[in-house]
Amino acid sequence: MKRKLIAAIGIAGMMVSIAACGDDSGSGDSKGTDAKELTVWLTVDAQNNWPELVKAADAAVQKAHPGVKINHEYYGWPDKNAKLDAVLATDKAPDVVEMGNTEMLGYMVKGAFAPLDTAKFDNSSAWLDGLKASVTYDGKTYGVPYYAGGRVANWRKDLFASAGVKTTPKTYAELTAALDKVQKKEGDKFSAWYQPSRDWYAAMSFVYDAGGSIAKEDGGQWKANLSSPESIKGLGEFKKVLDTYMHGDKTKDESDRYIVYGQGKSGMIFAPAWEGATAAAKENDKTGKLANNVENFVMPGPSGKNLPVFLGGSDLAVPVKSDAQALAAEWINAFTGPSGQKGLIAKGNLPNNKTDLATLKSDPATAVPATAAESNWFVPMAPGWGQVEKAQVLQTMLQSIGTGKKTVEAAAKDADAAIDKVINTK
Repeated sequence: MKRKLIAAIGIAGMMVSIAACGDDSGSGDSKGTDAKELTVWLTVDAQNNWPELVKAADAAVQKAHPGVKINHEYYGWPDKNAKLDAVLATDKAPDVVEMGNTEMLGYMVKGAFAPLDTAKFDNSSAWLDGLKASVTYDGKTYGVPYYAGGRVANWRKDLFASAGVKTTPKTYAELTAALDKVQKKEGDKFSAWYQPSRDWYAAMSFVYDAGGSIAKEDGGQWKANLSSPESIKGLGEFKKVLDTYMHGDKTKDESDRYIVYGQGKSGMIFAPAWEGATAAAKENDKTGKLANNVENFVMPGPSGKNLPVFLGGSDLAVPVKSDAQALAAEWINAFTGPSGQKGLIAKGNLPNNKTDLATLKSDPATAVPATAAESNWFVPMAPGWGQVEKAQVLQTMLQSIGTGKKTVEAAAKDADAAIDKVINTK
């Protein structure tokens, strides 16, 4: 699921009171040790797909604390944050709340979540780098990674086989050679690789693959880095993809990519792992040819290594207004610890840690997403990053590059200027 950062959280006024009651000593060390009730907010993903894991965490906590009452509330992604913002302005905040990992930053900046002691959480030393970054701000940890989702390449085996390509590529040169064959065979109205120009998650993977980055921190200050030689190289590679293989509308984002793929207008996509299967589902496969004919593979990068991917996923946080912070931390550990991760993996999720991820690489059913997730990146954890996303600076830059309105260098320079205006602003 795509989760966009809530840049303007809508709780600025009441955050003064939140900050005033904050505890920088580390959540759960003493506050709420003897709490008799716990309120846990999760999304409907847990309610619908792994309720038994929720019950197991409850049972573990109640065994350690007989008589504790645990309440659960479930929310859909579109309305969760509005409800959270409203309740954080009161004295009835939940004790545990699930957040999309790109939603964490705005709340951490404003002081909405209590700091956590990572030593209290199993496998915290092995958390995936991108997930660890999502819960870390100003040197402190404000959440626990729950599960992850990565990006993979997916192509139509029939199309590539008809062009003489029968195995998935292991190098970028092999990939582009295969795409060239399909593009030539299908013609210029077909997208051998349907890659929406405004898809900044994909574009930044090329930037990080080339050694670049969106922004860098130096002495506590962030500065945009898209104009660096390395970033320009990555953006240049992304433009080559758009110019050579993307023959769709270059002003669109990725929101309907799986629909376009299902319509048979493309031979390949680079997307969250669920998109290929969703495109091949009966209701989306307009060609009748995608079922059992789409194949995921690890995306090779121009650098010679696997293309680093953006890690999406969920985190669990403890609101600073919670009166049961210690108990909340125990529940989170019971839910996200070894047994919880085993259960989440069985449901098709990627784990929150490198130890479990390594075991998935040896299983053919999970080897592709697990291997792809090993190399990952995350957004700059800067106080003003929410404003960058809200202004769609990266999307604007990429559309200008994709449509040819600006050169890569000019577009990157303009994006850097826009980022630098807000990235250090709380």
